[in-house]
Amino acid sequence: VSLPAASCTPAALSTEAAGKLTVGTDKPAYAPWFQGDDPASGKGFESAVAYSVAKALGYRADQVVWRTVPFNNSFAPGEKNFDFDINQVSVSDERARAVDFSSGYYEVRQAVVALKKSPYAKAKSAADLQGAKLGAQVGTTSLDTINEIVEPKQRPAVFQKNDFAKSALSNGQVDAIVVDLPTAFYITSAEVPEAEVVGQFADSAGAAEQFGLVLDKGSALTPCVTRAVDGLRADGTLAALEKKWLADAVDAPVLK
Repeated sequence: VSLPAASCTPAALSTEAAGKLTVGTDKPAYAPWFQGDDPASGKGFESAVAYSVAKALGYRADQVVWRTVPFNNSFAPGEKNFDFDINQVSVSDERARAVDFSSGYYEVRQAVVALKKSPYAKAKSAADLQGAKLGAQVGTTSLDTINEIVEPKQRPAVFQKNDFAKSALSNGQVDAIVVDLPTAFYITSAEVPEAEVVGQFADSAGAAEQFGLVLDKGSALTPCVTRAVDGLRADGTLAALEKKWLADAVDAPVLK
């Protein structure tokens, strides 16, 4: 849809708070998506993307307001208290029935993290993981990946937050967890150094999985926000931010 540029300016956009852009994300806001649990720093991939989108829409950094929104609430049905939410939310047809999504700002691979001493750290394929007790956060495509691609023999452990999944991994309550690839690298470098990234899954069945910005269903901002994201992709900004904040993520072996 071609939009007149003037319709995507702060003067024309009907936002949550007049003259401001309200952006939602969960707390804690994890690296490498955010740094120091501070979404307003502009540091970390998603913080940088949010401020780039704001700038493309004509908002200064000091006009961006952050609001805490639990992950599952961001795409649940119902009116939103943000203009858009950025929180590693994968675009899916099911979620798109309740909310709007921008075009994708990041193409996602899911990855497996296991303790280095675990026999599952040597897995080379999804089949090698079928005997493992696996864990993932509730409501995520990580959990879908376990169920649909690995098809484990025992039911996976489901956690409200990735923090709990990491603890379960450290304590040996699960053999391995599935998270997106940049998060996997962060967990193994900074949080659970006794763990390693076993590997990444090739694109899941169907279209490539992408993270999108979440907006209220039928939001008047959706076309403008999508145009901003498309512009950031076209001019190389997204690729540059990915290289800056998520560079490690390309090195994991692909699980067959």
